[in-house]
Amino acid sequence: MDISQNRAYTRKEILEAILDALGAIAPEVDFSKVDPERPLRSQVDLDSFDFLNAIIRLHEKLGIDIPEQDYGKLGTLNSTADYLSQRLSADAATR
Repeated sequence: MDISQNRAYTRKEILEAILDALGAIAPEVDFSKVDPERPLRSQVDLDSFDFLNAIIRLHEKLGIDIPEQDYGKLGTLNSTADYLSQRLSADAATR
């Protein structure tokens, strides 16, 4: 799923983008069982390389840069969605 970069994003679209990115890296995971408040890396069994690949996929899907200093804000599904929502809103406001 590639989302147009010239419009507002719903939380559902952001969550779908996150799950798509993770699903490409960990296709064996049943994302319906992922607790949105628990650390993603332990639930999805992501190593550092997988995590970076997920970041790259999110960049490709949403057209947003995620600086390394912000990686800690991407711990859970909900915190990742919140972070991306804020970044996307800020980017849209500057266009």
